[in-house]
Amino acid sequence: MSSLKTPARLANNFPTDLIHLSPASNPTSPSIATDSIYSQAQFSESSDVTSLSSIEDSHHSRPLRPGVYVPTVTFFQPENEDLDLETISKHAVRLAKAGVAGITTQGSNGEAVHLSHQERKQVTRTTRKALSSEGFASIPIIVGCGAQSTREAIELCHEALAAGGDYALILPPSYYKAMLSSESLIDFFYDVADASPIPILIYNYPAAVGGIDLDSDSISALAKHPNIVGCKLTCGNTGKLARIAAATDAASTSSHGSGFMCMGGSADFVLQTLVVGGSGIICGVGNIAPKACVRIVELYAAGELAEAQKLQAVVARGDWAAISGGIIGTKSALETYYGYGGHARKPLPRVEKQEVVKHANAFKELVDMENSLD
Repeated sequence: MSSLKTPARLANNFPTDLIHLSPASNPTSPSIATDSIYSQAQFSESSDVTSLSSIEDSHHSRPLRPGVYVPTVTFFQPENEDLDLETISKHAVRLAKAGVAGITTQGSNGEAVHLSHQERKQVTRTTRKALSSEGFASIPIIVGCGAQSTREAIELCHEALAAGGDYALILPPSYYKAMLSSESLIDFFYDVADASPIPILIYNYPAAVGGIDLDSDSISALAKHPNIVGCKLTCGNTGKLARIAAATDAASTSSHGSGFMCMGGSADFVLQTLVVGGSGIICGVGNIAPKACVRIVELYAAGELAEAQKLQAVVARGDWAAISGGIIGTKSALETYYGYGGHARKPLPRVEKQEVVKHANAFKELVDMENSLD
């Protein structure tokens, strides 16, 4: 068993005033711009139905609160690469039971680039249904909605809402990087935020978008838009995170602040994010060890910094296994330790037998820690 102390869990006891309500559910929020060329009517046919009344389980705004969010893996049938909806459901419930604050679908770990629009909706809808049926209806779902055109990004936001998503995570476009000025990128986020039916979070992940790296001034300025409610910084720049958290008066484990969610994008700096006033983390390794990631937040909130630091070191080593092995390594470890995971969609390669052992060994310390936690 772990020697780490066990503080009171945040999942059920988090102060209700330390949560972010979307502008749509908060009558005191500034109104969202309505003069965009991208009207809601344009997307009504292509995105199923966008009215709240049409969404299964009576969709309502689910607030974001500081903590751990996990970008879920998308699972496929081994024989034909069709979606494995049963495993997608089971995995979402496992994460919820571990105490995560929220779930992200259609992220990098979810192989969004390998999915059709229809499959994206099916994954989010399946995740929402699984959470609701197991008593976790209040857990928010953030849906990856980045695209190369402004129009498609907005369409994905409408589809996310129709599928039961609550927030959209938006990468900047990058295919025509050489022709995109800083002003073009800023306008992209403003246009999407103006037209999206759900609040958005800015996703800064230079490795996924040809090196585009939004600076703290740009993100802090964008944060003033009433429909931009947070950011995910997978750039790993904790100095940038500290500047944005301060400039936006971000929500933290001890203060509601403005409600803006300034999130780190990797589990190797959960504690660092919290120390500088960030709101939490959206981390891929949470698919392997959600309880360990959540426990770091709980320890920090309880003032157990020495214990939090010890656990952070273990999680950081495990996160390096996830970073170096990518989605292939994460799925391999899930298969080894939890009996499900499977393969990524082609053209990503299958894992050879010797690589299975390598990935298992790389994650072993973290999985052992995960299994020792209540």
